[in-house]
Amino acid sequence: MVKGAMSRHTNLDRTMIMRSFILCAILFVNVQCQKDKEGAEYVCPEGTQGNGNFADPATCRRFYQCVDGFPYLNRCPSGLYFDDISKYCTFKVEARCGPIATTPAPITEAPTDLATRCEPADCQLPYCFCSKDGTLIPGGLEPEDTPQMIMLTFDGAVNLNNFDLYKKVFNGKLRNPNGCPIRGTFFLSHEYSNYAMVQKLAHDGHEMATGTISQQQGLQDKGYEEWAGEMIGMREIMRKFSNISRSEVVGARAPFLKPGRNTQFKVLEDFGYIYDSSVGVPPLAIPVWPYTLDYKIAHECKAGTCPTKSFPGLWEVPFNAHYVATYEGGHCPYLDQCVLHNHDSDDVLDWLQEDFRRYYEQNRAPYMMPFHTNWFQIKELERGLHKFLQWASEQEDVWFVTVTQALTWITEPRSASTLNNYEAWKCDKKDLPPAACNISNKCALPFKHPDTNFTDTRYMETCTECPNQYPWLGDSGGTGIPGKDNYIPDNLK
Repeated sequence: MVKGAMSRHTNLDRTMIMRSFILCAILFVNVQCQKDKEGAEYVCPEGTQGNGNFADPATCRRFYQCVDGFPYLNRCPSGLYFDDISKYCTFKVEARCGPIATTPAPITEAPTDLATRCEPADCQLPYCFCSKDGTLIPGGLEPEDTPQMIMLTFDGAVNLNNFDLYKKVFNGKLRNPNGCPIRGTFFLSHEYSNYAMVQKLAHDGHEMATGTISQQQGLQDKGYEEWAGEMIGMREIMRKFSNISRSEVVGARAPFLKPGRNTQFKVLEDFGYIYDSSVGVPPLAIPVWPYTLDYKIAHECKAGTCPTKSFPGLWEVPFNAHYVATYEGGHCPYLDQCVLHNHDSDDVLDWLQEDFRRYYEQNRAPYMMPFHTNWFQIKELERGLHKFLQWASEQEDVWFVTVTQALTWITEPRSASTLNNYEAWKCDKKDLPPAACNISNKCALPFKHPDTNFTDTRYMETCTECPNQYPWLGDSGGTGIPGKDNYIPDNLK
């Protein structure tokens, strides 16, 4: 392979050839250091300093990773496709197949109500937090005095496909320095969710947050009523069918990491949410801390649909991009979108360790590990994750916390040496949802999708009584009365 590369690049000096050889050795499980099978050699685009991920002109299943101007061919994990706008592998329904030509943004008149730049002197904890570039530690603490928080988050439905896999992560063996078992945060979507299992997770101390009911495409362009129906409706479904009180559900995440501009955040503000976690951050040398939306976001908005107005006191827990120095596997917001599917478990461990050290050895911003179920369908990825969790739990001042627990610390920072008795991170909480039932109700329910003219059967499990029909937008209780839901903002009640 290297010999072929030398014959095609006779003008490369010895240093460049050796560098290509090393990169091929590093990336050999993911890439092909050779010509495309169709015969045409890919040329990295100009104006990119020779680095980045770019669409394969032949297929959406592959992409080129350019390193110092040299292209390496990568294949997306099974079932995923390369999105040439976001520059990572994602699901087919949301992938924008490339190559997509870049066009100048249209000239528009600037709104007059834009949030202003961060003013640290006017933004004081516990109600406000920002910094000029988003990388400063709250409370002015030094890194060695700051706990390294790890937040395990999971998107989508909870059901038989993943419940036992999640239980293996939270099997009680891994514990925080205060002796409490580690916990995670679940951003729940409705379709195919088993609400008896959701109730079990909530009773065990995991945080439940809202995704959306339908996971519909294009929600970022919809209005206030649509966002309220999706997110507040999802919160109501959890309350009715998993016995989780509204006050326990304080976080939200937009589908496909497409925030709903100012509209989504106005809904969250009106209905008493504490935080959102939908905003992607490009690969940065130093990761970004969570911040309140009192001021203008201090980093580039990857989706292009972030809020522009000020939402005082509403927290954003951003998606720092995951990557390693060589960009092996690309970079990704969700860990399962990086190209690690051909790695063995030790390679996965090494990759996660390098990604984690960018936080641990610098500003100790919370290390969020977001997953979809498909990460756990590949055994080497699952084994590599378990090895990483064991390794991370053995490092000094590392704590596995829910998103709300992390924000509680951020609002009132304290030294890592004092946290063994920190009340907010203890595990003796009494006001948890009731224990799940031993035998759940298995409900076969009629469902007529608004976009179709026929009724089919959907299945749902819950410890409460079965509803009349499958819960959906406008009818979170499954009463069978379309448009029954009428959400009134908390500030208007």
